[in-house]
Amino acid sequence: MYYVIKKQHSTPLSTFIGFSVGKFIASKNSDNIIFEFQKDGKPLRKWVKKEDIILLTDNKEYYQKTLKHFSEIESTQKKLVEEAQAHLSKSIENFTETMHSEIDEYEELRDSSLIPYMLKY
Repeated sequence: MYYVIKKQHSTPLSTFIGFSVGKFIASKNSDNIIFEFQKDGKPLRKWVKKEDIILLTDNKEYYQKTLKHFSEIESTQKKLVEEAQAHLSKSIENFTETMHSEIDEYEELRDSSLIPYMLKY
């Protein structure tokens, strides 16, 4: 059995996937690796670009260790992104509140009789 970690380009939140295959075909002259799976008792082949393969090994322990390490990094990065989004939302909220209070203060001054008539318009 062989174990593969592959880059994912289609989903922005998950940047890799791991899977096992029974057999693969690779060539020096090709930019692809062909992985063979069994589905309903029939062989199914999928082509993957070599540059998208992060790990291809027959060592299950090393595969699991690497996959766990990547998952921990991904989890840490997601947490940092969530914290940054929360901070950004709070900053936008503070900005909005400040702008509304400034506009309200300006409107009070504009409507005030203390300002000469020419400055109102």
